[in-house]
Order: sequence, then structure tokens, then C-alpha cells
Amino acid sequence: MEIVRVELADGSICYGVEVVNRVYRLGGDLYGDYFQTEELLNPVRRLAPVEPVAIYCIGLNYREHAEEMGSALPEYPVVFMKGPASVQDPQGPILLPRHLHSDQVDYEGELAVVIGKRCKNVSKEEALDYVLGYTCANDVSARDWQKQHGGGQWIKGKGFDTFCPLGPVLVTADQIPDPQILPLRTIVNGKIRQESWTGDMIFPVAELIAFLSGSTTLLPGTVILTGTPPGVGAAAKPPYCLKPGDEVRVEITGIGVLDNPVEAECS
Repeated sequence: MEIVRVELADGSICYGVEVVNRVYRLGGDLYGDYFQTEELLNPVRRLAPVEPVAIYCIGLNYREHAEEMGSALPEYPVVFMKGPASVQDPQGPILLPRHLHSDQVDYEGELAVVIGKRCKNVSKEEALDYVLGYTCANDVSARDWQKQHGGGQWIKGKGFDTFCPLGPVLVTADQIPDPQILPLRTIVNGKIRQESWTGDMIFPVAELIAFLSGSTTLLPGTVILTGTPPGVGAAAKPPYCLKPGDEVRVEITGIGVLDNPVEAECS
């Protein structure tokens, strides 16, 4: 099932099921028993498919990306977080920070996992049973705030408003029984910048869920960004930074295409 979150003409927001370019209202509870109704919707805007209660992110989780950044392979997952206000909708603009200025904003196309059931201390063998579904994500990063101005933490450089685009749909876990076989690529202004597959992850999705849930409760609606493959702008020669007018597209086979333009924040 492909679940969407949409705005209707009256300003209300609801979940739907997309079927061959039509959207039907989703009945029930997204984090419980849900079902497709026969009510056809006429959305005016597509939103991020979930409203995260928490966003956990994993750094250096692709072997080739760690190599291009000159970093040793991590012994444990490298974890940081983004605030829920960093979420951006499909087609919504990525805003380059101007109040806290950055000219070193980078893209990072990623597979995002949405937790559907409360979980704690789960084993990697059982971890995928707690997944509601998967979507595309862009872990947008201000490299200067990540590395020089963040006090040794990545959160500031990763957590500006609009720095977590999600979408376009949430594909339920039954349609993706193995999340480690998905081709992924990021395209900027029509040029392929990242092209890999989720099988290159150092820590697969099941291991990430097991690790993150260790002595820690993951609530329904928790989103996990699973890391980015090689080809980020910071590693290009010369380095490439996003600028107003750019268009960033994250594509994951079996999920869809997440498009976002780039604009400067109105300071």
C-alpha cells in the first residue's frame, strides 16, 4: 500500500491511499488497524507522508561514503537527531540558512524507515516486524555548522528548518520485504550525483532498529534516516554546495521520487 498525507481544499489534512494516480481516504489508525475506504479525495497539496515524533539519523553508514569522506568504518552506528520542525514536504523548498548563515549546504539522499509499533530492546531478527513502511529522505546538511560551528555536535548543521524532506509516499513494509536491495540515487539539476544501493550499508536496517531500540523506546511515528551513499557535494572536486535555483531529486526504486527546489531563507 502507498500511503500519502495530503491537504484538501478546505484546509483539512488527512491520510490517503494512492492507487494509479487516485487518492482514497485512509480509514482507521495509521499506527494500528488501517484500511482503504472508497472515498475518493481531491488533494490540493501533497505533504510529507508522516509527522515524526522523533527523527534518528545515521552517519557514515555506506562503506563508499565513509571512504570518500576519509573516515574509518564505524564500530557502532553514528547517531544524531533532527527536530520534527526540520521536515519538508515533497516540492517544498529547501531553505538555505541566512539568519545563521551558511553557504555550504549539501544534499544526502537516503532511505527513511518509519516505525509503526512501540518497540524496545528488539532483536535484529524481529526488528523489521516493527516497521510501518519506507519513504525517501534528504538529510540536508550545512557542512560549516556541522563541522566548524556546531560545538562538536552535528545536530545544528543537520537540523535547520526544511533540512529533512520526506516523501512522496510511505510504502508499507509488506511491499518491501527486504530493504537492503533498493537502488538509490540523487540528482541535482539533472545530473546524477549519488548512485548506489542499500546493500552497501554498513549497518542494515534491522541492525539499526535493534541498536536504536536498545534500552530506548522507539514510539510509533519514529523516523530513521539510514545514511547516505557516496557522491555528496562536500566530497566532489571541486566541492559542490547547493544554491538558490537548484533542484534536488532523490529516487529510490520501489518507493518513488522526492523533488525539492532550493531557495534562500528570507532573513
